[in-house]
Amino acid sequence: MKRSQLWAGILSPLISLGGIGAAIMINRPWWRLTDNAISDLGKVGLPYNWVMNVPLFISAILAIYYAVGLFGEVKNTVFRLGIAVFIIGLAFLAGVAIFPEGTGPHYHVSWGFFLAGSLGFLIAGAGLWLEGMRKFGAFTALLFTAEVLLARWAFETFTGVAIAEFIGIFAMIIWHYSLMGTLLRAEFLGITD
Repeated sequence: MKRSQLWAGILSPLISLGGIGAAIMINRPWWRLTDNAISDLGKVGLPYNWVMNVPLFISAILAIYYAVGLFGEVKNTVFRLGIAVFIIGLAFLAGVAIFPEGTGPHYHVSWGFFLAGSLGFLIAGAGLWLEGMRKFGAFTALLFTAEVLLARWAFETFTGVAIAEFIGIFAMIIWHYSLMGTLLRAEFLGITD
C-alpha cells in the first residue's frame, strides 16, 4: 500500500465528519438531530448545501483510494469480497453527494451506502476471522450487531433518521480505524512511498 493511500484512509472520515459538522452549525436554526436526516443538510435548493456535499464526495474518493490499496494487499478471498462490497458502499457515498436529497436517485444511493458499507465490513471481518484474527472477527460481529440493534431502536424512537444514520456512520468509522490499527500492528501491510 502506498503511503498516500494510508493517509487517504486516515483523513477520509475526518473530512466527511467535518463537512457534516459544519453543515449542522450553519443550519442549526432549523435542523434537529431527532427530527431530520443528515441528507437534509445537503438537499437541492438549500443555501450552502455544498458545505456537506463536497466533503462527502472528497471523503468517498479518498476512502475508495485507500480501500483499493487495501484490497491489493490482501489475499484472503472472503476479506477481499468484503472490501469489494465496502468499496461499492463508498461509491454510493459519492452518489449521496452527486444526487442530494431532492433528486430521484438519492434514496437509493443513501440506502446503498449504509447497506453495502455495513455488509462489507461484516464480510471483511469474517475473512479476518478465517485468517486467524479471531478477536477482530468477533469484534466485527459484535459491532455489526450493535449497529443493527441501535439503528432499529433509533428508527422506532425518533421522527427523523439522523440518529440511525450516525449510528451506521460511526460503526463504519470505528471498524475502519480499528482495522487500520490492527493490520498495522500486525505488520500485515507493507507501506511504500
